[in-house]
Amino acid sequence: MDLPETTNPVDIQDEHEDERVRSGPLWRHALWAAIVTAAGVTLGWLGALFRIGPEEYGLPPAAPGALWPYLLAWAVTGLALGAILRFVAAKVPVYSPSEVLLGTVMIGTRLSLGWRPEPLEVAGLAAVALFLVTVWCAVALRGAAVVRRSQDASGVA
Repeated sequence: MDLPETTNPVDIQDEHEDERVRSGPLWRHALWAAIVTAAGVTLGWLGALFRIGPEEYGLPPAAPGALWPYLLAWAVTGLALGAILRFVAAKVPVYSPSEVLLGTVMIGTRLSLGWRPEPLEVAGLAAVALFLVTVWCAVALRGAAVVRRSQDASGVA
């Protein structure tokens, strides 16, 4: 009885489908950043609903005040983070840029709406998100440089 050459039903190429260079027109990059940011802000807002609704439906509100400044701050932050991620992803493969953007914006929105920090603290949270995205992109750039160097070395030898 002959066994198949591979017992893994998953195609090897499907594993790394997210790791590709995302080229294309500027409007496609802007649309991606806007959609993923809107999804992150919406999910963060939904996650904080129990803190911003009436007291009989959950915990008492964390602090009084309007929600719109926090939603707007994280929308702007998300668009900036999306621009950075997409800029790097247009040059080198970046692993899961959508999940990184969605996660940082969602967590930032959720924390801001539930805690209602001062503007300086919101800026600090945004700076942490920027740092995380910058590190993510730096790892992608470094990985692409290592791959390029190893391909050049193997081509020369």
